[in-house]
Amino acid sequence: MPVSPRCRRAFGVSLDAPTKIKSMYIESIPTMDRIRIVGGTPLRGSIPIGGAKNAALALMPAALLTGETLTLSNLPHLADITTMANLLSQHGVRMEMNGEAGAGGAHGRVLAMSTPEVTSTTAPYDLVRRMRASVLVLGPLVARFGEARVSLPGGCAIGTRPVDLHLKALEALGATIELTEGYITATVKGRLKGGHILFPQVTVGGTENALMAAALADGDTVIANAAQEPEVCDLAHCLNAMGAKIEGIGSSTLHVKGVTSLHGADYSVIPDRIETGTYAVAAAITRGDVELTGTRKGIMDAVVKTLTEAGVEITETERGMRVRADGADIRGVDVMTEPYPGFPTDMQAQFMALMATASGASMLTETIFENRFMHVPELTRMGARITVHGASAIVRGMPRLSGAPVMATDLRASVSMVLAGLAAEGETIVNRIYHLDRGYECLEQKLGNCGAHIERLRGER
Repeated sequence: MPVSPRCRRAFGVSLDAPTKIKSMYIESIPTMDRIRIVGGTPLRGSIPIGGAKNAALALMPAALLTGETLTLSNLPHLADITTMANLLSQHGVRMEMNGEAGAGGAHGRVLAMSTPEVTSTTAPYDLVRRMRASVLVLGPLVARFGEARVSLPGGCAIGTRPVDLHLKALEALGATIELTEGYITATVKGRLKGGHILFPQVTVGGTENALMAAALADGDTVIANAAQEPEVCDLAHCLNAMGAKIEGIGSSTLHVKGVTSLHGADYSVIPDRIETGTYAVAAAITRGDVELTGTRKGIMDAVVKTLTEAGVEITETERGMRVRADGADIRGVDVMTEPYPGFPTDMQAQFMALMATASGASMLTETIFENRFMHVPELTRMGARITVHGASAIVRGMPRLSGAPVMATDLRASVSMVLAGLAAEGETIVNRIYHLDRGYECLEQKLGNCGAHIERLRGER
């Protein structure tokens, strides 16, 4: 199967040779593309898993913390990565990218970034509105350059996700915060000061911003009730490779001994556990047999446990993990989303699609975001029997879904439509798939290589 044009265009540049990117904008305008699926074919084969999007989006701003070169390998090739590259470029980060898109996705993509000086400490609304993770430039900018002006962020419409915890963390380190005209302005005279940060609730982005800021603070910082997600651990390990002094990685309490400067490093992004879980569900919902390569079970224990309880067989292999559901009687299982190491909210929509085809009933309870059942009306259009009661959804499984035109509302909801389409009788058209391009690299190719009847229908910008 040929490499899709999108795989080559995602950074707006050719990937056939190393490419230098210096203070340039890479266009990432959503298209009106659609995906067409004819379901009913069990997936069989192998699917390569890329680097973790959510890890990469935190690792890239770390380049602002040093004047030397931070080189990230195993970088995913996604629209959100392009958006972060645009943002960092306008701050003055110099970039050199190489790596080639392969038939199953990108392999060996490497991005080298250096920031000997900053050209702007403002993260403008035009860029930040496209992706909530853009707020992660706040901590590095104020820590190294003493000031930052960052637009309040945007992102998927899955509920209120305020940045107040990020701001309180920076205030605990001595930053002065002002909110004016839709912008966050953070300033500090001299260096940030070590302090005690206690998050009243777990926040992944807040923990990441606090870690990067504390790495260059004067003195010791304790971050209590810190997020424990693998992506947070990946950032902490990368910062340590750059000369930071962080202890307690993987626990809820992080100790950071501030240093005066960080140096460059070479670092590989961890495999994407949500992409891993999504394709595991794809194998299960089609009652197929798929090997997921370049990943490992240990990064998604809660999802593996839940899928196993539902009747899916998951085993480790030399290259990754094998997911088998051919001939399986998939059973209804109750799930509650929780911060890591609990069941991830980013897998709730995919698992709901699977439960719609299971034997018996299941209940899915969402505790992280208050508006993350927007995929339910679309799944019901395909024949799923789902009833929502507040923060819980009751799913009564049925043998087969029916193809239908559906509309994507956010990243994970959009891929749940694709998963449902793979299992449904007839044709499914998924509209507004620009959400998919934010988080899934070459999805049509990866599924098509395993026998799925799936194609992208090109639209206009």
